[in-house]
Amino acid sequence: MPVIMSSISEIRKDYRLRQLLETDVEPNAIRQFDKWWQEALASDISEVNAMTLATASADGVPSARIVLLKGYDEAGFVFFTNYNSFKGQQLTENPRACLVFFWKEIERQVRITGIVDKVDDNVSEEYFNSRPEMSRISAMVSPQSQVVADRDWLEGEVKRVIEKNRIKRPQHWGGFIVRPITIEFWQGRSNRLHDRLQYSLDDTGAWKIERLAP
Repeated sequence: MPVIMSSISEIRKDYRLRQLLETDVEPNAIRQFDKWWQEALASDISEVNAMTLATASADGVPSARIVLLKGYDEAGFVFFTNYNSFKGQQLTENPRACLVFFWKEIERQVRITGIVDKVDDNVSEEYFNSRPEMSRISAMVSPQSQVVADRDWLEGEVKRVIEKNRIKRPQHWGGFIVRPITIEFWQGRSNRLHDRLQYSLDDTGAWKIERLAP
């Protein structure tokens, strides 16, 4: 049984900045996300587009890491990666995922669960070509999630690509889109009595809003 250390257990923060009421929110979950996104952008949050991506293998072994949101619309939320990476393999085996944004400066969290698809190749191509040159080269040379000899090997691969001067998106690199089924908006409140509003799609494709207990 773990030992509860007082130096950790006594870390607490009382949330008092805002509230989240049913009368304050948009009826559409994506429009509500956009509303919060614009407020987050205006709040000087470091890496505002950083989000936890949780995946699981076909037999249910979970994994999570931070990735960067690169776009969203009514269809879903987009990020890019190496399709052969650990997360790419898990999403191929089990195309379901959860995204979590935590914007501590405004005491908010957004949790998105949904079905995952690859984006069209032309979307991946356009985004790849918009990246800084060295980021494109890194995507080309990195066998993401695989064991490599050392740092020198990676830097040697970068040098090789620069010398050839042939920068092209590899077919194993591109975007995923998380098509949401539920989106939960969490607003920190005092005394841990937080506000949680969950949007879920019904059979007609409309969003249902329900309050969850904190």
